[in-house]
Amino acid sequence: MASKKASSNRPEERRKVVATNRKARYDYTIIDVYEAGIALQGTEVKSLRAGRASLADAFASVNDGEVFLRGLHIQEYDYGSWTNHEPRRVRKLLLHRAEIERLIGKTREGGMTLVPLSLYFSSGKAKVELALVKGKASHDKRQAMAERDAKREAERIVGRRIKGW
Repeated sequence: MASKKASSNRPEERRKVVATNRKARYDYTIIDVYEAGIALQGTEVKSLRAGRASLADAFASVNDGEVFLRGLHIQEYDYGSWTNHEPRRVRKLLLHRAEIERLIGKTREGGMTLVPLSLYFSSGKAKVELALVKGKASHDKRQAMAERDAKREAERIVGRRIKGW
């Protein structure tokens, strides 16, 4: 008897976002986005599930063919003992070899860096949304703010017209 493969009717993947880096989208132009796993210790996972993480100063670097996340702050677990983790330790990111080779090539081009956009749980595993970015000049930031303000104002006017004000 031939065995059947499991059908791909999986329930929708749930994404529980733990932390986001809102400033990264303002300061940088996003070129490419990757999803990477993180090598964590047990108390780090428990602290992440409690939502205690900050991506404010985090960035990624490529060393010896491996990608590491630096500057990520995961608060110590409240109920941990001597096994607690160090809050700002360097954490290894888990990517496919082809993705790492592509990142090495693009970061060596110059002017590009790796910045985490968000930290979340997907199917029970901790993941990082990692972006290859290029820095924005200050006039680009002002232009982006002006466009955002204009869009908000247009939405307000449309909302008022719909309500009949």
